[in-house]
Amino acid sequence: MDAKLTIYAVFDAYFDCRREKRNTINQLRFEADLEKNLVELYEDLTSGSYKIGRSIAFVITHPKIREVWAADFRDRVVHHLIYNAICDRFHRRFIRDNYACIPGRGTHDGLRRVTAHARSITQSWSRPAYYMKADVANFFNSIDRSILVKLLEQHVHEDWLMALIRQVALHDPSTNYQPRSPDKEFAMVPRHKSLFHAGDGKGLPIGNLTSQFFANVYMNPLDQFVKKTLRARYYGRYVDDMVLFHEDPAVLNDWYERIDQFLQETLAIRLHPKKKHINFADKGIDFTGFIIKPGRTYLRQTAVINCKQKIRAWERKGKPIDPEALDDLAESVNSYLGMLRQVDGYNARKSVCKRIESLFLQADEDCTKIKPASD
Repeated sequence: MDAKLTIYAVFDAYFDCRREKRNTINQLRFEADLEKNLVELYEDLTSGSYKIGRSIAFVITHPKIREVWAADFRDRVVHHLIYNAICDRFHRRFIRDNYACIPGRGTHDGLRRVTAHARSITQSWSRPAYYMKADVANFFNSIDRSILVKLLEQHVHEDWLMALIRQVALHDPSTNYQPRSPDKEFAMVPRHKSLFHAGDGKGLPIGNLTSQFFANVYMNPLDQFVKKTLRARYYGRYVDDMVLFHEDPAVLNDWYERIDQFLQETLAIRLHPKKKHINFADKGIDFTGFIIKPGRTYLRQTAVINCKQKIRAWERKGKPIDPEALDDLAESVNSYLGMLRQVDGYNARKSVCKRIESLFLQADEDCTKIKPASD
């Protein structure tokens, strides 16, 4: 059934967007005259006069230095409108072992599935087998936007929707943005990681819902190639991070070369030549933030370090209690606690929660989540 552009679809997109971005300045400004702004957005979309606004660009330093691009709230509503209209038709075409940005999946689903793959190929760790880790070099900055549009066109036939998708997918936010970090921090971002140096027609902004979803669409041809042409039974992918299993390391090496050739010829991207890793499966598989070993799973040490750095930064600022600071800290800590729930991490969860509990931050009884006390 074709997607229809209706005022109800615009309102639904707004409510979806609002759930993810609460109390930002852009959101509050948009909501100051909500009905008028949504009606005007609908009229701009139906008339074809909608234009993408100015993005906000800033640099984060943890867990590693990178640029983040935040679209205006009005544009984020449009991103949700696009996603709501096309997500189901693409989700049906994605393989089961694509874990990123799909409802019901994610890092924890990837952990469980890859653990099951390892147990299956080793017959519960009783026989030797190998795994191979690989990822795409400079993935988001290397995406060819014209190839992306062609992939989307294969399954989007509504004229209004495809015109909107083209505008979003082909948009270069670096031509109209407001910096929120000093120049010295932008200068710290490696050139190959910066959208400013991605090249004509290349790169998607990290930080938008559409970028995450489009990345899955872009990598789907690879998933189909691995499953249908290489016939790899045990395979999983999270964004551009992939893992494959086989009893013979020579097969894995051959698959690596064929995958790299496929990516270059079909998607104009390539595997990172320095991030290929082949080893026995029982030596430890590093995937989605966890280390998978026979009978046990560990949280990657960098995740522990990043959480502690976030808490120390909050403490160095004098433990600010304004809602924005508390929400930001709670979001980061809850991400860490969520990872610890997948392993034997109760003592670590308890230690973290005890460190930051106060009149303004409270943890639940099992130390699985922390939230501002006002909630």
